[in-house]
Amino acid sequence: MYKPYFLKREVIVFHQFQRKGYSLFACLGREVIISVLSVATLSASKAASISDEVWRADSTETVKNVWLGDVGVTGSRAPLTQSQAARMVTVLSHDDIAQAPVQSVNDLLKYAVGVDVRQRGALGSQTDISIRGGTQEQIAILLNGINICDPQTGHNTLDLPVQLSEIIRIEVLEGPAGRAYGSASLVGAINIVTRTTAVADQESSATDVEMEGGSYGYAKVSFLQRLPARIRGSISGSYQRSDGFSRSKTGRLNTDFEGMKAFYQGTYDDERVRMNWHLGVAEKGWGSSTFYASPKWQSDDQYEHTFKLFSSIQAETKQGRLHLRPAIYWNQYCDRYEGHRGQPEAMKYNYNRCNVYGIMLNSYIDWALGRSAFGAELRNEDLVSGNLGEPLVRPHHISGTDRDYTLGVNRTNISAHLEHNVLLQNLTLSAGFVAFKSTYSSMIMSIYPGIDASYRLNPSGKNGEVKIYASCNTSLRLPSFTEMYYKLQGYSANPHLNPEEMTAIELGAKYYAHGIWGNICAYRHHGKNMIDWIMDTHQGEEAAWQIVNHTKLNTYGFETSIGTDFSQLYSHRQTTPFIKGCQLSYSYQQQDKEPGKGIVSQYAMEYLKHKLVGALDLHLWRKLNASIKIRYQDRAGSYTDFSGTLCAYRPFCLSDVRLNWSEKGLTVYAEANNVLNNRSYVDYGNVAQPGIWIISGVRFHLSWLTKMLATNQ
Repeated sequence: MYKPYFLKREVIVFHQFQRKGYSLFACLGREVIISVLSVATLSASKAASISDEVWRADSTETVKNVWLGDVGVTGSRAPLTQSQAARMVTVLSHDDIAQAPVQSVNDLLKYAVGVDVRQRGALGSQTDISIRGGTQEQIAILLNGINICDPQTGHNTLDLPVQLSEIIRIEVLEGPAGRAYGSASLVGAINIVTRTTAVADQESSATDVEMEGGSYGYAKVSFLQRLPARIRGSISGSYQRSDGFSRSKTGRLNTDFEGMKAFYQGTYDDERVRMNWHLGVAEKGWGSSTFYASPKWQSDDQYEHTFKLFSSIQAETKQGRLHLRPAIYWNQYCDRYEGHRGQPEAMKYNYNRCNVYGIMLNSYIDWALGRSAFGAELRNEDLVSGNLGEPLVRPHHISGTDRDYTLGVNRTNISAHLEHNVLLQNLTLSAGFVAFKSTYSSMIMSIYPGIDASYRLNPSGKNGEVKIYASCNTSLRLPSFTEMYYKLQGYSANPHLNPEEMTAIELGAKYYAHGIWGNICAYRHHGKNMIDWIMDTHQGEEAAWQIVNHTKLNTYGFETSIGTDFSQLYSHRQTTPFIKGCQLSYSYQQQDKEPGKGIVSQYAMEYLKHKLVGALDLHLWRKLNASIKIRYQDRAGSYTDFSGTLCAYRPFCLSDVRLNWSEKGLTVYAEANNVLNNRSYVDYGNVAQPGIWIISGVRFHLSWLTKMLATNQ
């Protein structure tokens, strides 16, 4: 279930941690949380990428592991504990990911009530992600704390090199996050955290293998190899494909996809420094059907291919009062877009290659008045293209073709941040700013401040804990290169767009008691110079999509969630309850600006007005469990169909189910997406969606399998 991250078992709290042996903890037979840690211990956690390291206790072992659950969370530049944090961060845990009936991060985020997932291709082949009425260009996507946003376009940002099985946590920060993540996070940020800790010695060569297949020729095989403890790290890879669910007018498959991923991550840790690094690639090609078609251009056999490379090295010092956290990264994005699949003579292919280089330094220090963080980042974004940018002085050859990159654009972004946190017993105040300048335009150095406050009521009371919070934050976003330069097939871009700016105010409260939790918040976003593609349908056949800056755009909304964990409520019983847990979440949004008569907005004013998400987890029999999720959406806005008729988006409801059976190192599962076979819903104008999609699979742990075979012999 998608919920704020709370402790899931009753814990014993020790208020002082003095580096004693763990014999006392082991004999208790319980999970233990250390509620107050020394600065040296706390600094081992990364605010930018790791909320908390979790070690689950194994009841079959003699010695229990210790769960240090209350460590750093995102939402601020300095690492703060979950109880201290002034900014609210929603966390989707590894257990939640494993139970969900999904095959990609894109699909998983559909169940986050504040996140808008607009799907073109199935199973994450092409999806746009936004938060609280924003667009896919206005959020920051991070991999282990490193910004992996593609400055060319936000359409393919979630083409990740990692598999769901190696993601330990997904953190969602809603609202402007410029102070924490820089210029890309206009309306929020999503941080995807992978496990980098070494496995135990007895599992040093453990391998997880997964195979699955399903409707429409879908098949996938993947593996995860954990490296020995002395090396510390893991290697993973996967391949998946599908025939797709539709065909073009000529009878050719046009929603098929095929792709592979590979990811290596490692870590080094001693008493002085901790280092993490990763290297990943993601390659994918998919039939784009009518994904980017319009009434003027109705191609239904489009195709796109992308190749992405991700690399970074991060470190953190662990001694002394001043903690330094440097990082360096390089990401490369290549894509080929075919307006008519396999027919370059009908429409010349669009080739793009974008390199993003970055170096940053975050640091924090504890002193008498609290904890202060400061640092800076230098990020260079370089694009060479066949149709985006300004003429290059020297063309670059496009590998594997007889063409050259003749256009390009380069910009360097510089930012610096300063933040201070006042940490009292139940009160946290966090304030700071980010200063930003880019070579993109003649903009002067601009400052974007923010302040957060939270107060815990009755933190250790028997009736549960209530936390109230308030925040006011600002941020900006530079236009993407596509928004600045794309001028093909009825689209007219503008290289002189102004950067978007956002100011947001949020008030809320969260409640947690043993097995019961809930939250509610209200917010107001004030956007300035918001970028959008619009079309005036009064122009008939001459109508074209034009990029504009809206003078201002205000969004008002509220979100609320409530959930119950019956497994925790009845933890004293020997049997697992039939209903393990349930959750209900709802969000409402309203904008004060609507398109004029006959004006169609493609992104900024097509927001989710209502979203309702329900989840139910069941224990059916022995090791057999089920997860049921229902999603209702009502979108504002309209689209023009291929006949030229203006159509309003209609509300729709979808249901997903997953059955899961686990025994030691073996898991067998089956799931059905859109189980009621709803084929009439429209998530994007003129883009068909599949009906029911059934998938079954098996996952097994080779270390466990090897031990079992050896025992039988």
